[in-house]
Amino acid sequence: MNEKHKSAHRLILNIGIFSIIMALTFWSIFRNQDISEIGDAIQKMPKQYMIATIGLAIFFVSLEGCMIWYLLKGIGEHTTIFRCISYSFIGFFFSGITPSATGGQPMQLYYMKRDGNTLSSASVVLMTVAVIYKFVLVLIGVGIVLFWNISLKKYLEGYYGLYFLGLFLNTALVLILLLVMFSQGVIRVCFYKIEQFLIWIRVWKKTEKRKEKVEKFLLDYQGTVKFLQEHKKLITITILVTFLQRFSVFFLPYIVYLGLGLSGTAMLDVVLLQASVYIAVDMLPIPGSQGITEAMYQSIFKNIFSGPTLVISTCITRGINFYFMMLLGLAAFCIASCKSRANIK
Repeated sequence: MNEKHKSAHRLILNIGIFSIIMALTFWSIFRNQDISEIGDAIQKMPKQYMIATIGLAIFFVSLEGCMIWYLLKGIGEHTTIFRCISYSFIGFFFSGITPSATGGQPMQLYYMKRDGNTLSSASVVLMTVAVIYKFVLVLIGVGIVLFWNISLKKYLEGYYGLYFLGLFLNTALVLILLLVMFSQGVIRVCFYKIEQFLIWIRVWKKTEKRKEKVEKFLLDYQGTVKFLQEHKKLITITILVTFLQRFSVFFLPYIVYLGLGLSGTAMLDVVLLQASVYIAVDMLPIPGSQGITEAMYQSIFKNIFSGPTLVISTCITRGINFYFMMLLGLAAFCIASCKSRANIK
């Protein structure tokens, strides 16, 4: 079986597992519910609020693409902002169908390299975006604990421990990514360990040519990291934009809250509760963190979205900021794949 067939089989397997978990999640949400009543309530929601939620979800994913474009441009790579936004949607899709979102960046890296970006530049940019993304999430998480802990404990109840597990795992990942990013020795050791394993299982053959390519990549990689260290403005702006990106999706449930005609809960409470859901489930080894995200959302928002509005808000919030974005990501992947085939022909 060649590599293309193996990749296709892995993709089908991941989509299959994702679909099974999605079906179970939908069953747990909609059992004992009148689906037609939920549909009618969603249709009655003022269109401007629905458009705003969709806009925020698209803005969230697109902003990552803007950051990729900004960093690539800053280090001298030539690409378009729309192409970088497509990388972001492709990454969102593959992150969603793989455990702990492990599949997103490798696919982004593949398409970035295919479009003419150097492997070292693309690797450093994606690593930088990932580190900043997690770093900002950790900062928000620590801020919630320091300044909003009493309310956090009250709302989260049984999920309070999961929140701290998520915060710990995200912090650990930031430290690991920084170690890998700034230590050429760690990257070299990791690669050669992987190479030895692949040679041992007879996937690769031992060759000096590969070693030369790796050493060149490491040299270019370290040069790009050094460039970013010397141009702190690029990093500072990316951090600020990441804060905006994070809070755009945290704000989404409050738009739904207003759209359903509810009042009485402060905007900050709704936004920080949504942030706590992201922090808690972000690192869980479940494709798209499906099931646990919806369960936690319904548990902690049950006193904010009363009665049937809880299920409706779950459907709109999660449906738009995850499942709808997955469809857009799948579309971006299909378009990119068609372009690849066209280029081969």
